[in-house]
Amino acid sequence: MINNKTIAVVIPAFNEENQIGLVLENIPDFVDRIIVVNDCSTDNTAQIIKNFMLKLGSLKLPERNIQDNSSSFYNKANEIIEQWNKEEIKYFAPAQVFHDNSDQRLVIINLLKNSGVGGAIARGYKWAKDNNIDCTAVMAGDGQMDPSELFSICNPVVSDSVDYVKGDRLGHKSAKILMPRKRFIGNSILSLLTKIASGYWHISDTQTGYTAISNRALNKIDLYKIYPKYGMPNDMLVKLNIENCTLKEVPIKPIYFIGEQSKMKIRKVIPRISWLLTRSFFKRIWVKYLRKSFHPLFILYHMGIILLLISIPFGIKILMKIFAHSDANPVTVLAFALLFISGFQSLMFAMWMDIQDNQRLNKD
Repeated sequence: MINNKTIAVVIPAFNEENQIGLVLENIPDFVDRIIVVNDCSTDNTAQIIKNFMLKLGSLKLPERNIQDNSSSFYNKANEIIEQWNKEEIKYFAPAQVFHDNSDQRLVIINLLKNSGVGGAIARGYKWAKDNNIDCTAVMAGDGQMDPSELFSICNPVVSDSVDYVKGDRLGHKSAKILMPRKRFIGNSILSLLTKIASGYWHISDTQTGYTAISNRALNKIDLYKIYPKYGMPNDMLVKLNIENCTLKEVPIKPIYFIGEQSKMKIRKVIPRISWLLTRSFFKRIWVKYLRKSFHPLFILYHMGIILLLISIPFGIKILMKIFAHSDANPVTVLAFALLFISGFQSLMFAMWMDIQDNQRLNKD
């Protein structure tokens, strides 16, 4: 516990027999529940995890004040939410949960169907939400996250009421040296795109999975709708922004070359996540700035995009004339200039409004 708040750590694991033991051995004592989600591993991961059941011991969680949910006209809304939380489990992959003693620190969730890293984390989140954990962190099972930094990740959630905390590796001086070049470039590109899509314009390292989330935030989003694969951190940010959740970044060390084996294929991941972010951007704009609360940036974003798209055929005609060494029609040039400048200005104004509106969600 930290400040009398319960702490859990979700550890997604897929074929991590070489590293998962190292991760579990170094989990700090203030962590009340260690939720390992074994995502259908085909190696010895499941047995290694099970061997830690007794080693990690037991810890009783504090008693919670039970909310009055007695059936009445005024409690109908709460009854619906409670029933929905119970039924939500059917949207997750079937799993075997090993937590024989309710006081045991280690919770093992063996998924019976491979769900991807995002799906595994979402299943761990579900357990933490159902058990009213105050702060739930995520650590990878491959040893690339330093357990000694877990306190700095969780503390803003339990002490400053921040909804979501992410580690920032890119700000560390060793990032350019330690991070493989392809990963550093890919991370930087996806971080830029995620700023635009998510509305968290001041975030630096969007791809790190070292995070902590509040119970309040877990109850605001549909956990089963979290993107199941490597785009999960990006999708998570969009969902949290739509719900106006606050965010803070804390510096962490980049850790590589400790025997981990990356399962991520950069060439496949970047196009897939880029398409996810494009769809997520429009979802955020429509839900947050039209359906929930209207904002002029909704019009400006769409106006800018439409005008820029309309200007493309005129731009192509001008380029064809240039390559043919002939003069372009003045009307075509004027139309292109007006459409392009108007569209560009609309986008810039929309981005400026977007940055200003979301500034309140960034916690320094």
